[in-house]
Amino acid sequence: MQIFEYHPPKLPWLDIRYIDRDVIVINKPSGLLSNPGRAEVTHDCALTRLQQLYPETILVHRLDCATSGIMVFARSKKAESHLKKQFQERHNDKLYIAEVDGHVQQDQGTIDLPLAPDRDNPPLQKVDVAGKKAITHFSVLERRADSTIVSLQPETGRTHQLRVHMLALGHVILGDDFYGDERILHARPRLCLHAASLMFSHPWSAKEMHFVSMAGF
Repeated sequence: MQIFEYHPPKLPWLDIRYIDRDVIVINKPSGLLSNPGRAEVTHDCALTRLQQLYPETILVHRLDCATSGIMVFARSKKAESHLKKQFQERHNDKLYIAEVDGHVQQDQGTIDLPLAPDRDNPPLQKVDVAGKKAITHFSVLERRADSTIVSLQPETGRTHQLRVHMLALGHVILGDDFYGDERILHARPRLCLHAASLMFSHPWSAKEMHFVSMAGF
C-alpha cells in the first residue's frame, strides 16, 4: 500500500480564473487535494478553501492530488446537476499535457485498455480485461533530449487513467510516485501532468465556456 504524506502548497492559496453566480473555475496547484479525505490533515483542499469564501461551493469533478490544472465547481444544486450530467455524458472536452519518459515514437494514437483497481496495491490501478472501459487519445507535442511532451484527451474518466495508460505505452509520466521507479520519481520535482484545457456549457446560459492554463514544464 502507498503511504500518503500530505503537505498542501500554501501559495497560491487559491488561483480563481472565473466566477459568476453559478460556477467557479480555478487553476489547482499540484499537491492540493480536490476534496477532503477521511484524515483530518486532508481537510485543507481546493473545495474547503473555496468554501471559506463561498460556503455554497459544490464539488463537480476531481483531479488527482499531484495533478495540476483547470477545475470547475458549482455554486448551486441546479448548477451541480447540470455540470455533472455533462461530465457523465462526456459533453465536455478535457485536455491534459504531460511530460513522459523517453521518446514516444507515434505522433498520435489511441490507447484502449480497460482498467481496474489493483487489489494488492491500493490505491493503484492496473490494466485488466475484466475492468472498466478506458480510452485515451494522445498526440506528441515536443520530443526533448530524454522525454516527450504529449497532449492527452481522455474519453473516459477512470481513476489514474492517464498515468496507467502512459505506463502501458511504455512511457511513464515523469515525477510519478505511484507508477514510476526511483529514477522517474526524482526526474522532476512533481508529477508532470496538467489539466490544461476544459470546455463545458454554462448551466444557466448554455454558453460554451473554455478555459486554458499553461503547463509550466
